[in-house]
Formats: sequence, C-alpha cells, structure tokens
Amino acid sequence: MANQVVPSKKCIIIAGAPNPDIDVIRQAAGESAYVICADCGVAAAQKAGVKPDLIVGDFDSFTGELPQNCEIIRLVPEKDDTDTLHCINVALERGFREFVLLAATGGRLDHTFANCCMLEYLREHGASGMILSKNEKITVLTAGSYDFNGCKGLTFSVYPFGCAAAALSYQGAKYPLNHGTLTHSAAMGTSNIFTENHAAITVHSGQIILMINV
Repeated sequence: MANQVVPSKKCIIIAGAPNPDIDVIRQAAGESAYVICADCGVAAAQKAGVKPDLIVGDFDSFTGELPQNCEIIRLVPEKDDTDTLHCINVALERGFREFVLLAATGGRLDHTFANCCMLEYLREHGASGMILSKNEKITVLTAGSYDFNGCKGLTFSVYPFGCAAAALSYQGAKYPLNHGTLTHSAAMGTSNIFTENHAAITVHSGQIILMINV
C-alpha cells in the first residue's frame, strides 16, 4: 500500500534527536507531505499528532507501541547505514526529490554531522534537502545564485562543504563579499547577517553548507 505515493510530494523524515521541537514537527509534517519516521522519530510524531506513512528502524531506541495500519521496515542493528540514511534511500527509490529532515540536530554530534552529510548525499542523487529545527535551517548549495526573501535580520553562516574552498558573493549582507574565497580549514564565514529583505548568495565555485538561525 505504501508504494502508492505521489513522488511530487515533499518527503519529511523525522529522525531521532532528543528533545525535538514538537511544534516544528507538527507544522512541517502537514497533509501535503509524505512522512517517514526513523526509529524513535515515531515517538516525536506521536507527540505531535502526526501519522507517519512509513516507519524505518532497528528499534534499538524506541520501545513503545508502533502504530497500526502503517508500513514498517525493520532493520537489523548491525548495519552500515543509519536509520535516517536508510529512510532517505527508500524515499529516493520511491521517487521523492524534495526532503526536509526534522529532529536531526541537537543530540549526539556524530549523528548531527552525519545528517549534515546526508544533505550532500541528496544533492549527489539529484534531490534537495534541508535540516529544519526551531533554531536553524541548514542546507547545502552548489554552484549557482540563490535568493533569500524575507530573511532581513537573520544570522547566517557559510562554510565550504565537501571541498577545500568555495568562491562566493553576498548581496544584502552586513559583511559583503564579492568573489571571495573561503577555505575549509578557516571558519571565516561565521555569523553574517541579512540586512535586506531581498538578499542573495552566489556560489561561483565549490560547494557550501549554509546555516540560517531562525
């Protein structure tokens, strides 16, 4: 039954970080989204009153009762990928190309870093992804120009990601940049501020991870 999905829908993946913001999950996982819970992400979905379309996990961190009438993919604990990455691969196979990861930060640093790496993984597989929490929006941007409307006053940080350096330009930022180069070993892209309601970041070369504090 769960294979009968609409690939044009946005895919929401609720990961297993502790103390997730339930309001963010409730707002993001609306009726127009296909919702996948990774292991104990199902507990956050239950608190938010969100019914998942699919649950994936080895259930080493969830001990409650799984919902009825929901597709469940059970994994063995001894595996190469994380539950969240397995969710992504299942969704990619089913045709989804737009992803939002929830409850993906704020827990163990290694899991947070792995989830950030999954944003690049999605790019490599022809999809787009964002990590969303009550504190930040995180995404990976390749070469191109990107508009940011309605972000005036928000703080953002930019770092080369998956490459040694990235060449960038900012428009509508407190600390402007014109074809400047950031290197991966010097965190020089921290805490800039959008000063205009219509701002832009252009990636001339390389790839960046963008973190916007909301």
